[in-house]
Amino acid sequence: MTGPMDGVKVVEMGVWIAGPAASLILADWGADVVKIEPPGIGDPARTFARMIGGDLPFNPPFEMDNRGKRSIVIDWTTDEGRALAIELIDEADVFVSNIRQAALERFGFDPESLAKRNPRLVYGAITGYGFDGPDKDRAAYDISAFWARSGIAHMLSQPGGQPPFQRGGMGDHGAGMVAAGAISAALFAREKTGKGQLVSTSLLRQGIYTLSFDMALTLRFGVPMEPAERTTMANPTINAYQDSDGRWFWIVGLEAERHWPPLARCVGHPEWIDDERFATRDARAENAKTLISLLDEIFANKNRDQWAEVFSTESDMWWAPVQSLDEVVCDPQTHAAGSFVEVPDGAGTTLLPATPADFGGKPCKPRWMAPEPGQHTNEILGELGREPAAIENLRSRGIVG
Repeated sequence: MTGPMDGVKVVEMGVWIAGPAASLILADWGADVVKIEPPGIGDPARTFARMIGGDLPFNPPFEMDNRGKRSIVIDWTTDEGRALAIELIDEADVFVSNIRQAALERFGFDPESLAKRNPRLVYGAITGYGFDGPDKDRAAYDISAFWARSGIAHMLSQPGGQPPFQRGGMGDHGAGMVAAGAISAALFAREKTGKGQLVSTSLLRQGIYTLSFDMALTLRFGVPMEPAERTTMANPTINAYQDSDGRWFWIVGLEAERHWPPLARCVGHPEWIDDERFATRDARAENAKTLISLLDEIFANKNRDQWAEVFSTESDMWWAPVQSLDEVVCDPQTHAAGSFVEVPDGAGTTLLPATPADFGGKPCKPRWMAPEPGQHTNEILGELGREPAAIENLRSRGIVG
C-alpha cells in the first residue's frame, strides 16, 4: 500500500521533534519527504543518543520521527544554499517547519515569501506560542509551552506535591498529528481552489486543547478546576487501585449508577448496592473516602491477574491495567491494534512505534529507517538538474554536504 499521500512532495526544515513528527506522518502516508538539515550534526535531534546515555549505537527517538525521509544537507545561511533550498520548496506541495518564524523570515522562508513564488504551496508551521502576541518569537519546547504553561502539569500535580515530569515529545507528537491533519485538509482545499495556504498550530494551543475538558468547565462556570486526588474521588467507581503486588489498575466506571453494582459484586459485597452509605451517586460521593479505603483493603488481597478473572464475570465491570513499557510491548492487544511497525533496515527490519492511523484497515508501510545527514544530497540535487561535477563543487565549498 503506497498511502493516500503518494505523489505529494514535502520539504521539511524541522528540528527536534514537532516538525519532524508532522512530516513523519505524511511520509508514513506515502509522501516523498525531503529533510533539509544544516551542516555539522544536522538536525539537533541526532544528539538524543548522547543525551540518553553516552555512546549508544542507535538513536531510537530520532529514528522514530525521521524514518522514510530523504536527507539533504544545505547551508541555507549562505546565498547559494538559500537559493537551493528555495528551489526545492518551489517544486514542493508542502513545506513543514517548527523553526521560529523570526529566523525563517530573515532568510526568506516565511509564508508570504514562499507563497509569492509557489501559490500552490501548503505551508505547515508549528510554533511554541503562535503567530501573534508578546511571546510569538519566544523559544519553546513542549515541556514549557505544552506541559507547563498550558496548565497540564498543574492539573496532574497532587496537592502539595511537585509537578510531574513530562515524557519526551508528548506535546510535540500531538502537535505533529494536528499539523499533518491540517496539511491534509489544506491539500484537499487546494484541489478545489488551486491555491495553497498557511496552516499552523502551536504547542501552547495543543496543550490547552488537550486540557479542554477542564478548560471548558472553567470558562463556562468561571471556577478553576483543581487536580484530582484518588483518596477523595467523588465517584469511586472511576479510580486507580493497587493489587497485592503493588501493581496499579484503573476501574473505569464512568456511569456511576450503571457501574456501581458490578463493582460491589466483584469485591464480594453485593449488600453494598443497597447500603445507605453507598446506594446512590450522591451517597457514594459523600462517603467516598470511606468507600475508597474499603476498596483499597479488598483489592490488596489479590494480584492483578486474579482480579482480572473476577472482573471478567461482570460484563459491565470495565477496567484496565496500569502497564509498564515492558508490559505494553508484550501485550498482544497492542500489536493487534497496529501500534508497532517493522521498518525495513538493511537486510532485516527494526520494530518502532507506528503512527496512529490506518487506511483501508491496513497499516502504512514505512520505506526505510532514518537517513544519515546528507545521505540523499546527490540524488535530490540530481533531480533538480545538477550534474555530478556541479554537486561536488557545491560540496567542496560547504554549500551542501
